[in-house]
Amino acid sequence: MPRIPAVPPARAGRAGRLAYRVLRRRFGAVPEPFAVERHHRGLFWASLVAEIAWERAATRLPASVRELAVYRTATVVGCSWCVDFGAMLQRLSGLDVERLTRIDEYASSPSFSAPERLALAYADAVTAQPMTVTDEQVAALRAEFGDAGLVELTRMIAVENMRARSNHALGVTDQGFAAACAVGQRPSRDGSSIA
Repeated sequence: MPRIPAVPPARAGRAGRLAYRVLRRRFGAVPEPFAVERHHRGLFWASLVAEIAWERAATRLPASVRELAVYRTATVVGCSWCVDFGAMLQRLSGLDVERLTRIDEYASSPSFSAPERLALAYADAVTAQPMTVTDEQVAALRAEFGDAGLVELTRMIAVENMRARSNHALGVTDQGFAAACAVGQRPSRDGSSIA
């Protein structure tokens, strides 16, 4: 249970209820970070618009590279909600989610391609406290993905750091998205699975 309770639909306001309905239709449940953030209406809308913009703009990298780097960031920060939601998004995108169980061994696992390993190591370096990004690492990423690809990778890792750290601090935990998706069900508003 989050440290700040989610705003229920009855208290979300007319526009909030509409947003909840759209989110529920798309994901099967209202993602709890949005329902918690609804306490601050301005940030709720800013986050919703930003998420849509990032999703539409992030098109330079292969989806597997981008999504693995974001997922890795969530695991390093320790955000169970982000890990849960990220696994669902990867499954819905047709990506291989079985290899997510080997994410900690990415450097030596044959489950990950060389470009994916570069991106995962970069996610670790950007997320480390203090950051451990090197000039050599950036040069290798530029050679692999180009300037626009490197900017996209950096931004999406930074965005996931923001999401994961915020969720972790507010006590937002996994909501059952990955498990529900695995069995063809959708999570309910309270996180339990419904058909």
